[in-house]
Amino acid sequence: MTVAILGLGNMGKGIAARLAGKTDLVLGVRDAAANAALSAQFGNARVASIADAIAAADIVVLALPYGAALEVAARPDLAGKIIVDISNPVKPDFSGLSIGHTTSAAEEIQAVASAAKVVKAFNTIFASVFAASAASTANVPVFVAGNDEAAVAAVSELVKLAGFAVENAGGLDAARLIEPVGMLNIRFGYGLGRGTAIAPQWTNVAA
Repeated sequence: MTVAILGLGNMGKGIAARLAGKTDLVLGVRDAAANAALSAQFGNARVASIADAIAAADIVVLALPYGAALEVAARPDLAGKIIVDISNPVKPDFSGLSIGHTTSAAEEIQAVASAAKVVKAFNTIFASVFAASAASTANVPVFVAGNDEAAVAAVSELVKLAGFAVENAGGLDAARLIEPVGMLNIRFGYGLGRGTAIAPQWTNVAA
């Protein structure tokens, strides 16, 4: 399984660090020559142009803010690929979501990338959590949602490789619920001072 990560901000680097050496990893960048040194940071992952990274990949992680992810999703070379949307469509002032409840970032990306298979994942995980040990996140759920069962299964395996547990939320319309959970986590972390070493988790309470 070849995974391309587009976007090497904190989230992209966090996911890359967790996957380094565990799968065939390609880092898609605008200038591959200028960023060649990134390879050594992430288990000798390949560094390639965005076009070459997409061409090589089975799964393309859009580690980008919602607006940028929506723009990239329109690329015709993403047809047939599994796309992982990790975004939360937050307002510029982080006061809430710019869209939601009747649609979601993931569904809007799927509408643009109609020939691809979009799966929602990782949007409730703060970037700093990736720096923790895999042992400490083994029971931390990543909520996964998508309309294509094979794509959801492939992304679920990716989540496990990254050192997290899988919480399958069903079809892609579940992103309408998952993205507000991401926003709530942002509010706890920043607005209410809980910090970014937190993640939401469902607990089974015995009767």
